[in-house]
Amino acid sequence: MNIVYNIQDLTKYYPKQEYPANCDISLQIHQGEIFGFLGDNGAGKTTLVRQMVNLLRPTSGQIMLFGRDIADRPRDIPRFVGYMPQQAHALNNLSVAEALYFTAHLRGLSHTDARRERDRLLEVWQMDSLRDKYSTQLSGGQRRLLRLAVAMAGHLPVLILDEPTNDLAPQRRRLVWDVLNQINREYGTTIIFITHDAIEAEKVVQRVGILRDGELVAIGRPSDLKKQVDQKLRLEIFTSATAFPNDALPSTLPPQLTAHQIQPGRWIAWVERDAVGELLSQLDLTQLDDFRLYSATLEDLYVHYTS
Repeated sequence: MNIVYNIQDLTKYYPKQEYPANCDISLQIHQGEIFGFLGDNGAGKTTLVRQMVNLLRPTSGQIMLFGRDIADRPRDIPRFVGYMPQQAHALNNLSVAEALYFTAHLRGLSHTDARRERDRLLEVWQMDSLRDKYSTQLSGGQRRLLRLAVAMAGHLPVLILDEPTNDLAPQRRRLVWDVLNQINREYGTTIIFITHDAIEAEKVVQRVGILRDGELVAIGRPSDLKKQVDQKLRLEIFTSATAFPNDALPSTLPPQLTAHQIQPGRWIAWVERDAVGELLSQLDLTQLDDFRLYSATLEDLYVHYTS
């Protein structure tokens, strides 16, 4: 299998920063795979991909794209990689249709083909009614779809997408994953994306890299990583914010239960399979809104490696 990105010993310090934003990261991403970077805010995900598209220079280490060092061949990035950043101020003075047309044309399409590509992307992303609006007139979700469409213009072989589904309604999120899966199947596009939503990522990701405090703490297929926690089950506990203010767990829970808060009123704990019966018999259900028991998910891996 051909290697698209080969990253070796990558470290990035920002000026006056005591700790590195990325620390000694090494990984390979293969042609045609869908690869996801997971991590909390501040884990170093965006810093990493900005180096992968040559917007930041690493302090040390090397990034190879299709076997060539991007530091020596910076023009390879716009030739091969479509990048969707968190913000794209360069689009503010263009209409939606203009942004798509000029991007496709700058990537080598003729005037006629660029117009066809513009119209195709407007249809794919269900944005034809917005074609004459400027980026500054769009909602946050609409701007994100525009940045996705611009990244896709011209069918480049690699897409790098920074939080592609933030600000999107559920039906738009589904559209994003459907379209990305489709271009991966039809064109073999290598798709690399950043997210902190492990539940969403599990729907599409083929391999995942989990970052914590700038370090790559796990990498692999979700099914392989899950083997490290497959002797445990996930117990999900829901509590009432009114009954238990300050995000506190009920004190009557079994003392051997160690839970991690995922969001207000929602907790996750790991339970050994052979201890499930005893633990459930000790739960005081009058203290809880609900509880659920699952086998391991990608979200569990995320919690496991980032806690």
